[in-house]
Amino acid sequence: MNPPPTTVLVVDDTPANLGVVLELLGDAGLRVLVAESGPRAIEVMSQQAVDLVLLDVMMPGVDGFATCERIRQHAEWADTPIIFMTAVDDPAQKVRALAAGAVDYISKPVHPPEVLARVRTHLDLQAARRALQQQNEKLEAEIAVRLDAEAQLAQSLDRALLVADREGRVVFSTLRATNLLHKHLPWHQPGRLPPELADTERYVSKAGALLLHRFTKRGDDAMTVLYLIEEHAPPGPAELIKLGLTPRQGEVLYWISQSKTNGEIAIILGTSPRTIDKHVEQLLERLGVENRLAASARANDILRVLPN
Repeated sequence: MNPPPTTVLVVDDTPANLGVVLELLGDAGLRVLVAESGPRAIEVMSQQAVDLVLLDVMMPGVDGFATCERIRQHAEWADTPIIFMTAVDDPAQKVRALAAGAVDYISKPVHPPEVLARVRTHLDLQAARRALQQQNEKLEAEIAVRLDAEAQLAQSLDRALLVADREGRVVFSTLRATNLLHKHLPWHQPGRLPPELADTERYVSKAGALLLHRFTKRGDDAMTVLYLIEEHAPPGPAELIKLGLTPRQGEVLYWISQSKTNGEIAIILGTSPRTIDKHVEQLLERLGVENRLAASARANDILRVLPN
């Protein structure tokens, strides 16, 4: 589909005086609408999309200043360029025009090439602003998706999850995913998705086999989520959620089952020993056991490994 033509609204109580300008704008490929008064201009803009307004200052009834202010009161027209046309060569009036919301002004009698040049300039600026706004909205949407992914993936415990963009840059990775990449592809470039994993569902290295589950939003491959699984890998902390624990409590219990002290667990999980003490207290209560040894036994029933 062809884009709609760029539309310029000329607001003047004597548009016949601007016949040359109207013809010039039309010959330049612009769609030109005419309104003989401020109220009529508001009516036209309510019915049709307008990209720029050429507005006469001196009009009977509602003058150009009041018309400009009324246009600016509508949120959907807040960024529509308005160029004043005035026959009064008074700096104070020009300042008032800009204060009312105009982006430029043209002195009457108008010089058609100047009118066309100013119209073109402000239409180009408007197009650039809209393109920038669209790009910002796209970036904001991508950031929102990334933050949402990070918030969800951060709760994924020991799961090996990473998010890569279309260019193969890793924008998020859990510690487990990072460790698996180093284990199976120790030569890979940090921060980049190894090309060996780009189009495969199973990668075999000297360290074993790595399975890849790939998720992308339908119709949008800007971001890819990869879930890495080691074949025949022993169960990890995620399995302990089955005991009714929170993800963090599952992590703490996993390391308890590996005979780690609270201080060591704090270092592993990057938190304070005091926080780990609190998690241990809560998970013991949730499991209904009295001590770490009993909690470790419950964990090993799930993990199917003997305590160290």
